[in-house]
Amino acid sequence: MQRWLVALVLSFGIIWQAQADIRTEQISQLSVEYLKGEGRVNGVRLGYRPLEFHFTTLPLLGDANMYLEASTNFWQYGQPSQYQTNVALALSPVLKKQFANWYGKPVFWEFGIGVSMLTKREFAGKDLGSHFQFEDRLGLLIGLDQQNSKMLAVRYMHYSNAGLSSRNPGMDFLNIAYSWRF
Repeated sequence: MQRWLVALVLSFGIIWQAQADIRTEQISQLSVEYLKGEGRVNGVRLGYRPLEFHFTTLPLLGDANMYLEASTNFWQYGQPSQYQTNVALALSPVLKKQFANWYGKPVFWEFGIGVSMLTKREFAGKDLGSHFQFEDRLGLLIGLDQQNSKMLAVRYMHYSNAGLSSRNPGMDFLNIAYSWRF
């Protein structure tokens, strides 16, 4: 019984400390990305981030940020005369942390796992298994100004249904992105 009480008190202490060390910032940031997928798959991705949360004492990471991004992806596949298209709407929480400076510019890594809905289950010669997909990302970002209001990013993104369907070939993309606050 005492261990349970100690665990409960420690949990409340950690939650209380985390709440005291969170700062929310209204950022209104847009991101425009070019996507290069497998084979002849290309696309454009538009993302919007209304808020960013800054944590000063996140366990294992220390000082880090988290944002929620809503995005629309436009994918196309094939030859110009016979394009096949697909649209993905996604919502992803993303963790971002500065790890270096390069020529005086801050460099960040980011990681996120979100959810997305595709308009077409079959695309680019694949049966993706379902319209519901997870959106995973891993990226490197560099701030272009002192306020980090303009950034360039390179991202690897993966879409799959995580085995919720017997068919799960997934889709992989390499993205280059430019984002700005307004």
